[in-house]
Amino acid sequence: MGPHPAVAAIRLAVRRVLHDVLTDLTEHPVTVSADRSAGRHRPAGPRPPGATEPLVLVACSGGADSMALASALAFEAPKLGIRAGGITVDHGLQAGSDLRAAEVLTRMTALRLDPVESVAVRVGREGGPEAAARDARYGALDEAADRLGAAAVLLGHTRDDQAETVLLGLARGSGIRSLSGMPEVSGGPGGAGRVHRYRRPFLQVDRQTARKACMVQSLPVWDDPHNADPAYTRSRLRHEGLPALEKALGKGVVEALARTAQLSRDDADALDAWAAEAETGVRDEDGRLECVKLYALPPAVRRRVIRRAVVAAGSPAGSLFARHIEEVDRLITGWRGQGAINLPGRVEARRQGGRLVIRQG
Repeated sequence: MGPHPAVAAIRLAVRRVLHDVLTDLTEHPVTVSADRSAGRHRPAGPRPPGATEPLVLVACSGGADSMALASALAFEAPKLGIRAGGITVDHGLQAGSDLRAAEVLTRMTALRLDPVESVAVRVGREGGPEAAARDARYGALDEAADRLGAAAVLLGHTRDDQAETVLLGLARGSGIRSLSGMPEVSGGPGGAGRVHRYRRPFLQVDRQTARKACMVQSLPVWDDPHNADPAYTRSRLRHEGLPALEKALGKGVVEALARTAQLSRDDADALDAWAAEAETGVRDEDGRLECVKLYALPPAVRRRVIRRAVVAAGSPAGSLFARHIEEVDRLITGWRGQGAINLPGRVEARRQGGRLVIRQG
């Protein structure tokens, strides 16, 4: 008798992603860490002679999604010659969070993940509590992955998380890129080489399947109280917004939103490629953006050229919203002699001598 269908589904999803990682490593060979020693906090030691197995980490909070992911990685990785490790991030936002992190370490060790680590972070306030926690978390994961020489880090975001992300993007009015949700692969080149770092195997797996997989494997899970706290936007959407949509529109809303994300991503990728190509044709010999040439571009392409230029000037991409780009766009399409536009990251955009000048002040 084979594994329970829920277990089979999560293992298949992880197996596919691990094959992708191996394919990327074959095409772009990298040096990976082979530190097999146990321990919670340690620097990556020297690489033993002849060690070649790549390391893939799972980011594990102890919740059902990440525990299901950790168990599937522990099962599939050895069959493919991959070392499987785990990282849990202690955000320090709740009493006893250090004890929770220690418990997650014990669970990951029981799954025979090695190395396993707990990383404590300090969560700031910039961008709101959810964004600040996310930034701190990814910073910790990046540091750990670099130090351990990991080829990839697996994240437990599910199809339900994707649907919530699409709705949040729709509510912000941030355009098609926000509607594309979370990509399956992200994070830019990993610290170990050219392989993209973050992988999301469960974007086609629903949250209930992950929870069922934990239950049938008798894996203990921890339910983060923040996930049920109405103070958080995503929590309200999860417990009130999506159920209301399903009640009004019928079942299948989550699946439809996930499909919307993929279709939007395909469109957004095509437009981004068009903008990257068009950008060289709208600059003068000194590299300055010419307003007349920008005006001739289709609006969706022009705004992408503007956004690329603003980010290149030093504006943080995560703080740059559609309304910022629209204000800059009006310097081209609705020029009435208006002054400079102030943008995140102390960047300003102004029209000067028929050129769009974007620089950090």
